[in-house]
Amino acid sequence: MKLQYVATCLFGLEKTLGEELDGIGARRTETMDGRVFFEGDSHTLARANLSLRCAERVFLLLGRFPADSFDGLFEGTKALPWEDWIGRNDAFPVKGHAIKSRLHSLPDCQSIVKKAVVERLAGAYGQKWFAEVGVKYQIEFFIFRDIAYLMIDTTGTPLHKRGYRRTSNAAPIKETLAAGIIDLARVRADSVVCDPMCGSGTFLIEAAYKALNVAPGLRRSFAAEKWDQI
Repeated sequence: MKLQYVATCLFGLEKTLGEELDGIGARRTETMDGRVFFEGDSHTLARANLSLRCAERVFLLLGRFPADSFDGLFEGTKALPWEDWIGRNDAFPVKGHAIKSRLHSLPDCQSIVKKAVVERLAGAYGQKWFAEVGVKYQIEFFIFRDIAYLMIDTTGTPLHKRGYRRTSNAAPIKETLAAGIIDLARVRADSVVCDPMCGSGTFLIEAAYKALNVAPGLRRSFAAEKWDQI
């Protein structure tokens, strides 16, 4: 089954992230600032979370639609097949943000998206109240230039938290940014990497991961691992 995804990254790393997606067999469909859209199956999702060095999160994209009014946001959200993913007992908190859009009140948008999802699930399951005690499906909306993107976070803890850093110095560089710089530096298996300002060693560790082709997500888990569909 072909699914739509979005991988987010720090501004400036879109090209590097896109090349990483090519490397895991994903098909890129669109790029915007800080986001690369791609498609694939559930195996593509697993490879993305395990293997992407520059991505911050990987989202399942449920749909996109024009949303220049609260009514438009509600109806567009309600039309999406949330019941294909969220069970009758599962938790589905909502968060998100808006950029250059008429809908800029995040609390209002959050409340409307939540209400729309509840109404959709109520119709699918024949119940009006949801305990939300099961597996967590974190819903995230992104409204950009009056287009709403409705997604579910498959990652959980951000991908820059690899699992190897137990302590850090006063100003640690993000692992994902370090990985992007290492990639731009063309580090390979026979490279010699010197970091005279080592700090907590992030550049050296990310360089070793890159040179030895070690997947950065091997030491951690992901939100989607708990989903029945995955």
